[in-house]
Amino acid sequence: MTPDSPTGQWPVSAMPAAYMRPGHASFTEFLTVAEPHLLPGRRAADGAPVALPHATTIVALTCAEGVVMAGDRRATMGNIIAQRDIEKVFVADSHSAIGIAGTAGVAVEMVRLFRLELEHYEKIEGVRLSLDGKANRLATMIRGNLGMAMQGLAVVPLFAGLEDAAAFGVDPAVSTPGTPVPGRIFSYDVAGGKYEEHDYYAVGSGSMFARSALKKRYEPAADVATTVRAAVEALYDAADDDSATGGPDLTRRIFPVVVAVTAQGAVRWTDEEVGAISEAVVAGRLLKPGG
Repeated sequence: MTPDSPTGQWPVSAMPAAYMRPGHASFTEFLTVAEPHLLPGRRAADGAPVALPHATTIVALTCAEGVVMAGDRRATMGNIIAQRDIEKVFVADSHSAIGIAGTAGVAVEMVRLFRLELEHYEKIEGVRLSLDGKANRLATMIRGNLGMAMQGLAVVPLFAGLEDAAAFGVDPAVSTPGTPVPGRIFSYDVAGGKYEEHDYYAVGSGSMFARSALKKRYEPAADVATTVRAAVEALYDAADDDSATGGPDLTRRIFPVVVAVTAQGAVRWTDEEVGAISEAVVAGRLLKPGG
């Protein structure tokens, strides 16, 4: 059905009934009723399996000022590099970030829907979800993709952030100077199981190597810049041992995507900022390959 009025808009009488009911706080549940075919987990997957790009390694670390998330830029299809500059880490809302590993197309679609879900909830309810509420909403969305995951189209995100001080009645300006900001990290399995991680975590094909690197580099009281350096070092180590993870590419100027979440909000670092740290890491490895 398409709009048939001279203005190109839906005639009120032709609007589906779901669009005319009072709003629901969950945009995902609205789509389930109104347009279920638009949900990532409801797409038809008939026929023989096809090779699809897969996103790989994401790391998240807490620090004195909040939490940092970083991801490499490589997507693979089997033994082929499908894309060298894919983005896997995103600002979810003002005080949280999400990173993706798994089937790239489904994962990116899920991130877009998740960001819209958070915005829709705030518009309908007039308040923002708590960090736990956001993490639970993401778990529900992953469970909705279980059918696709069983067919090999799995998505395994990493979610991190901290409570929005303004939304939940805490004024960061009156907090004691030097007091750590409690950043939190949540991991998931393909069935939607949610697990809170502590200090640091990694997902994706290079996660084992990244976590091994973070065991030695993680500093809980570090500032954001030092924590970003530790994240880039961990991704470098993952790329050194995992062919599906891409390290800093100085020739093409392709560097990890980094999002830092502090009491002031979630900010994606510029390529220039991450590039400077990546160049320092690569220069250091020329002198000391093991880091």
